[in-house]
Amino acid sequence: DAMTIADKVLTMVDGLRPTLIPGDVHVTVTRNYGETAAEKVLELLFHLIVAIGAVTIVVGLAMGWRGGLVVFLSVPISFALTLFVYYMYGYTLNRITLFALIFVTGIVVDDSIIVAENMERHFKMKKLPFAQAAIAAINEVGNPTILATLTVIAAVLPMVFVSGLMGPYMSPMPIGASLAMMFSLFVALVITPYLAYRLLKVHDTDDGAAYRLEDTFVYRAYSATIEPLLDRRILRWGFLLGTTILLLGSISLFYFKVVTVKMLPFDNKSEFQVVVDMPEGTTLERTQAVVSELGLYLAQQPEVTHYQTYAGTASPVNLNGLVRHYDMRGAPHQADIQVNLLPKDERDEQSHPIAKRMRHPLKEMGDRYGANVKIAEVPPGPPVLSTLVAEIYGPDLQTQRSIARQVMDIFRTTEGVVDVDWAVEDDQRKYVFEVDREKAMLAGVPAEQISRTLAIALGGSDVSTLRLPDEQTPVGIQIRLGEELRSSVRDLEQVHVQAPDGEMIPLANLVRVGETTGDKNISRKNQRRVVYVTGDVAGELESPVYAMMNIEERLGEVDVPSGYGFEILYTDQPFLETDYSLKWDGEWRITYKVFRDLGIAFAVVLVIIYLLIVGWFQNLTTPFVMMVAIPLSLIGIVAGHWLLGAFFTATSMIGFIALAGIMVRNSVLLIDFINLRLSDEVPLRQAVIEAGAVRTRPILLTAGTVVIGAFIILFDPIFQGLAISLMGGAIASTALTLIIVPLIFFMVERKKLETRSAS
Repeated sequence: DAMTIADKVLTMVDGLRPTLIPGDVHVTVTRNYGETAAEKVLELLFHLIVAIGAVTIVVGLAMGWRGGLVVFLSVPISFALTLFVYYMYGYTLNRITLFALIFVTGIVVDDSIIVAENMERHFKMKKLPFAQAAIAAINEVGNPTILATLTVIAAVLPMVFVSGLMGPYMSPMPIGASLAMMFSLFVALVITPYLAYRLLKVHDTDDGAAYRLEDTFVYRAYSATIEPLLDRRILRWGFLLGTTILLLGSISLFYFKVVTVKMLPFDNKSEFQVVVDMPEGTTLERTQAVVSELGLYLAQQPEVTHYQTYAGTASPVNLNGLVRHYDMRGAPHQADIQVNLLPKDERDEQSHPIAKRMRHPLKEMGDRYGANVKIAEVPPGPPVLSTLVAEIYGPDLQTQRSIARQVMDIFRTTEGVVDVDWAVEDDQRKYVFEVDREKAMLAGVPAEQISRTLAIALGGSDVSTLRLPDEQTPVGIQIRLGEELRSSVRDLEQVHVQAPDGEMIPLANLVRVGETTGDKNISRKNQRRVVYVTGDVAGELESPVYAMMNIEERLGEVDVPSGYGFEILYTDQPFLETDYSLKWDGEWRITYKVFRDLGIAFAVVLVIIYLLIVGWFQNLTTPFVMMVAIPLSLIGIVAGHWLLGAFFTATSMIGFIALAGIMVRNSVLLIDFINLRLSDEVPLRQAVIEAGAVRTRPILLTAGTVVIGAFIILFDPIFQGLAISLMGGAIASTALTLIIVPLIFFMVERKKLETRSAS
């Protein structure tokens, strides 16, 4: 628990002030993830309460305060049971588990809405006594409600099998949502009927005329809309064709990059990191001077509260550092700056635009000193080595590096690609002191003595300890040449070695000094030699997928040795290293895995939903009619992302998959009622009209609760895509489902009736 640990640490620091921490030492908390976690949890709890209240008000406006109270009570009961299961399985209340509850707030009330609304309708019809009317109402919608809830659970639950680093990150959402919907079904079939019987029966005690469906506004409006489509073939096919064109036009927005795809959008954090790499061999003092100048610029920015510099030493490890190995950045030419921003509610811009605005000035300042300055933001999901990573494989190391340099040049000249670097050090001058064995032998000085003397002069050696009266432990004594006496080759050549006869001989008389290039690090991944080229994206399309596409258009310019090929790989390393290849990694790798797994989950969802519907309706064609509603949600989903200028992210895909179950549920309610009316020997045309009129209100109510529940999380940077998908998809698909599903069912069933009549 980060909050508890942070509180205990701060309490302990306060306790040390009178005894251990001197009075003139000022302690500042520069990073407190416990406080950040507490703020997020409290904010989400507030959003959850607002979502429950908003959903209750919407239902109350449509069904009266008694109906709203009946539906409202289903929420705390369902959530209480869900939280109990969370507790039993060791889940904590965190950002993901709370988002799961907010996500299903508008869904868990749907079953209760369907049951309560149907009971209210039967009470108004006054065809049966109240008790029998309640039983008839529940019997009418009970089985389709069970089937509809199972379809929604079937749509959400397979997402728990997402693999890779995103698996643990996402799994609490489908688990929590599925549990909440299971408990909401129990509440809808057990508790809601009792509450509705007690509250709605009292509400409807007037002796007025019996309820007639044909007299309602909903019936008149619905029949006026669908009757021309049922009666006129050209209008019917024109409407279906127009909807198909609208669907294809929406999908084409992906192709034309009007709506762009990204793993997760940028989060709004209160910190980011500036990574500084000076040329290899730069002194620590020089690195610190450059970092100090960068710090002066940062201190002038109004959004920056304070910053910490780390030159020649590693900064405290953060989420990025786990993968990028920032804990190993201890060389004199390496430095980090941890930048802390104002709290989110005290600044107008989110952290990403702020970091993006500062990137260019910081880079210009670094370029003046030959420094490579990069901005590292806290990732919204699992950390990666860099947003863009190209891994170069091949049989020859020098050629690998040559190809990597060409790829790096392409990175640097590609629009929108920034912070380009590679995992190869610059050439460093290396001096080799080689013992002249003949001269050393004549002087009687062993080579080992020369080597040890030079090592002591450069690195020092502990020779003894000194006990001081004010110190509890002995203080080490080290001998080493002063910095002014070991800063050049000429200085080292003047170091003297004692010969056996006591003569002091300078090293210049015993060694030959050679100059060469120092060895460079060799990176390996899964036992294969690799050269990394990295970069970030900060252009108009801030998604690595499009940057990769732009770079690939120019990879044909890469010059490889004659007789070798250059292959582009997207998923796995090359099996053999007999040819040269480039494999994409970084954020692309996680994006590929997540969308692949979500695609597989969606395919499984469709199969499960199909089998559930076949099992209930005992018909192989009816499921296809019901599942027509699924692609229709894309019209609203894509249009919503376009209008709000948002990325289509992994959470957007989750919303699309969840809507598959929600929209099929609406289809189940419509077609089940049509079949009920057909069993009462009502003509097909009239049954379709009545089904649409009767089910319009509960379907609109359930869609409204989904939209209201999703609206609460619309302004969260990470889950905005989920909210847009639920809102846009629910509005578009609900409006079209109420017309298209009954219409297609009418066309299919009428064809069957004509075939039977002809035979």
